[in-house]
Amino acid sequence: MIGAYDALAGTRYFAADFESARQYARRGVQIWRSGSFQGRPEEFDAPFVGCLCYQAMSDWHLGEIDSCRSAIAEAITQAKVLNEASASVLALQWAAILAHNERNPAATQRLASEVIEVSTRYSLANFVDLGTILCGWARCVSGDPVEGISWIEHGIKEYRAGGSILGLPYFLAVKAEVLYLADRMAEGLEAILEAEAMIEKYGLRGSYAELHRLRGMFLAATGADETQIEASFCAARKSASEQKSISLGRRIDATYAEYRRQKARGFGRIRIPAASLLTVP
Repeated sequence: MIGAYDALAGTRYFAADFESARQYARRGVQIWRSGSFQGRPEEFDAPFVGCLCYQAMSDWHLGEIDSCRSAIAEAITQAKVLNEASASVLALQWAAILAHNERNPAATQRLASEVIEVSTRYSLANFVDLGTILCGWARCVSGDPVEGISWIEHGIKEYRAGGSILGLPYFLAVKAEVLYLADRMAEGLEAILEAEAMIEKYGLRGSYAELHRLRGMFLAATGADETQIEASFCAARKSASEQKSISLGRRIDATYAEYRRQKARGFGRIRIPAASLLTVP
């Protein structure tokens, strides 16, 4: 039952139904807390650790930040108690993603480096790729865009080579953001288009609102028509609202407010400062 709730929580999370994801995750955690089960050594990872991770990430979207941080900390602790590599790297992976969501470069770098170290030791290739991508993001926003982008592109290339698609829209959104910071606008828009195509094909809608936000930023920076820019920010806000993602909604509102502030000052091509991008919701 815990494994089933873990699978359901993951399915709903990647479809951006964060309320349902949290409900399923909490049910799995409740069964685990009851102490009325025994794990099986043949399981790839501990499903209750997965439930804690999906609960944490769904809480973040739904604006319950304290609960989110508590759940991800418990996931890491319980994985260490199990002394199981796959459970540990799973918890560290989601902690690194959470740090990225909160725009915390130092924590992202530290956790992503741990993901790489543990994954390499136990030959868990897909996790290595995620760690590489998030380390690249941290490097970019900390002032080393050339090296950081190289890491991200390498991580995405290796992830594709393994045949995986689940994380690609998210990874492409990460790539688009750093290309924006590096003034590589055409490449950034290409990454957004590719990610949106994958979302339409596979239904992986978790990054949909973020991609619309990024599109608005790219369009503003390249001096596009105001109606296109407004439409992108409007689509971002609508998507976040439909998904009930309070945290993404705050990020979109902050970006749009900066856009309107610069617009009111008469700027033609508007660049959202890196400091604004790193504001924690």
